[in-house]
Amino acid sequence: MTDKPKALPKLLIIEDDLGLQRQLRWAYEGYEVIVASDRASAIDAVRAEEPAVVTLDLGLPPDPDGVTEGFAMLAEILALKPDTKVIVASGHGARDSARQAIADGAWDFYQKPIDIDALGLIVARAFHVHALEAENRRLAERASGTALGGMITAAPEMLKVTRTIERVAGADVSVMLLGASGTGKELLARGLHDTSRRARGNFVAINCAAIPETLLESELFGHEKGAFTGAIKTTEGKIEQARGGTLFLDEIGDVPLPLQVKLLRFLQERVIERIGGRKPIAVDTRIVCATHRDIDAMVADGSFREDLYYRLAEIVVRIPSLAERSGDASLLASHFLKKYARTMQSAVTGLAPDARAAIDAWGWPGNVRELENRMKRAVIMAEGKLVTAADLDLAEGAEEVPLNLRAAREGADRKTIRQALARAEGNISNTAKLLGISRPTLYDLLKSYDLHA
Repeated sequence: MTDKPKALPKLLIIEDDLGLQRQLRWAYEGYEVIVASDRASAIDAVRAEEPAVVTLDLGLPPDPDGVTEGFAMLAEILALKPDTKVIVASGHGARDSARQAIADGAWDFYQKPIDIDALGLIVARAFHVHALEAENRRLAERASGTALGGMITAAPEMLKVTRTIERVAGADVSVMLLGASGTGKELLARGLHDTSRRARGNFVAINCAAIPETLLESELFGHEKGAFTGAIKTTEGKIEQARGGTLFLDEIGDVPLPLQVKLLRFLQERVIERIGGRKPIAVDTRIVCATHRDIDAMVADGSFREDLYYRLAEIVVRIPSLAERSGDASLLASHFLKKYARTMQSAVTGLAPDARAAIDAWGWPGNVRELENRMKRAVIMAEGKLVTAADLDLAEGAEEVPLNLRAAREGADRKTIRQALARAEGNISNTAKLLGISRPTLYDLLKSYDLHA
């Protein structure tokens, strides 16, 4: 049985000079060379072949003596495949255009007339860098899938939360997660369980707000056969099912006061009694709870027992909203787009610039849950390859700007840099290109604002 031949790296050459096309095709026998002579055929090739590297002559028909068509092509290629390395051609006296192309996201440029050997080195280096970046992304995705249940974040505000949870996971204490609906409280609770010594036990979750008050006690503590009408057999409650593992009580603020008393007794003595039962049952389970309510106010007004609060809240972790997580909206949008494009077998490949801008500007009152729902809808509604702001049903919102000019500038710089880092998945070179600055300048800004890639 013969080995399957290894696929050659794909190189797209966009050039309207037929003689130069033949010369370049002959020079790159080590690559799978695709040739295009105009914008339409080039974009079709990018979509169909997804080349890692593209060489682009800025002077293309219908504007062979200008650069308008070339710049439009560059923008469209990078919108479709942001990780593509585009090398632009620069004729004599056109170095300003080459520099502008680099600022717009091109990876490098070459001088005309072409030196085949020099261009070959640039192309080879571009393929090498593309391969390294692809491997870095694979490693990052693999790493993110094992930490805290696959929590996807690059925001320092959320990374601080995940580090806190990783530290308390090893200590057998009760943890209370506070945050708005849709911020990922159950995902974090599951991640805490998975990184604790109880990981081999069950992770059992119950939403206390979703179960009628009359049934909640039975759901938590279980019941004996004949305890009430319809109790045809003895049933374990959620607390028993989580023996040796973790019980996640979501929306703990909705537990009624009478049941709070019984829950407090379990936390104090670590024994339960099923409804209709008289035999105490010892249960070893860790409690993690969460609520979107103002639990301190509930304690103050007497709707939540203070003694129960202190039993449940040995460690309190406050989870920031999506609007408070710098750059995460864009990062999560890309994740959900890939997820639903794959599961729905959609032709959608990315986000249009107006969609990116709308995502960054929106306040996300529904947090990650709202973002996921909008991305799912957009993948269904999108008519082209790119999701637009209209597909997301979003309009850009305005934010209040601080009156202090220096503070406003610094705040805008921080936000923009974090968004660019998120879009470039932490890659410094691509982030600098997105921002239109050099790598050294970006490093200086990261150090100045205490930001990390």
